[in-house]
Amino acid sequence: QVQLVESGGGLVQAGGSLRLSCAASGLTFSRYVMGWFRQAPGKEREFVSAVSWSGSNTNYVDSVKGRFTISRDNAKNTVYLQMNSLKPDDTAVYYCAADWGVVVPSTIPREYDYWGQGTQVTVSS
Repeated sequence: QVQLVESGGGLVQAGGSLRLSCAASGLTFSRYVMGWFRQAPGKEREFVSAVSWSGSNTNYVDSVKGRFTISRDNAKNTVYLQMNSLKPDDTAVYYCAADWGVVVPSTIPREYDYWGQGTQVTVSS
């Protein structure tokens, strides 16, 4: 049984930082592209970032470039999202997701095979 468990969310003031983690089990982690998505109330789920199997290929939505950094540790079956210079617009539930059988990380939610339960990030102004 595949499980993705996010942690690290919380309440932070604008300009602050958080580090999200997603621990995976029940899959061959090193063979999956891993992505982070977010969903704010009343909005569609939005791509944030993704990383290839090896960690060498990453992509980001424009609104987080230069502020967020995705990374993975295949030995620990964990993917991270370091979020700096947080803004109130970053407030959302953040989800990690796993996508098997691709080389280039996708930005499309429906292409991901497995999802975590989400972790709330709230940025106050």
